[in-house]
Amino acid sequence: MRVIGIDPGLRNLGWGIIETDGPRMRHVANGICHSDPAGTLAARLLDLHQQLTRVLQQFAPQAAAVEQTFVNKDAVATLKLGSARGIALLVPAQAGLAVGEYAPNAVKKAVVGVGKAAKEQVEHMVRMQLPGVQIAGPDAADALAIAICHAFHSQSARSMVVAGGGR
Repeated sequence: MRVIGIDPGLRNLGWGIIETDGPRMRHVANGICHSDPAGTLAARLLDLHQQLTRVLQQFAPQAAAVEQTFVNKDAVATLKLGSARGIALLVPAQAGLAVGEYAPNAVKKAVVGVGKAAKEQVEHMVRMQLPGVQIAGPDAADALAIAICHAFHSQSARSMVVAGGGR
């Protein structure tokens, strides 16, 4: 199964794609979609939509996962991040993909083993699980972590179905 993980951001929207075969994972690609901070919100969202759509067309993932938005003290920044998250959810949905959503601490726990892990720890564990990966930046590392988290959760769900006799 090919999974795209998406780390929503209005300026930098990270994406990372992995392939899973049972418990094995392989890096496919990763990158960052950028929008011009000087542009209008509408123009920036359109730009992110177009870039992410091209990524999905190029790499044809079969599943998607997006990090949930945390609410911070700056309501305007939270709303803008929410708009970018809308693009992160919309583009895979337009491609017909089911989209998993994961809280930041769930991603960290799945990848590092601790829900309060630092960004550096997450990136280190992504590198350990995807040997030889060249990461485009911190947002792409987070996106790969989200994809890995989704792969773990999907694998667990499949194992439970098999153990339960297919129910």
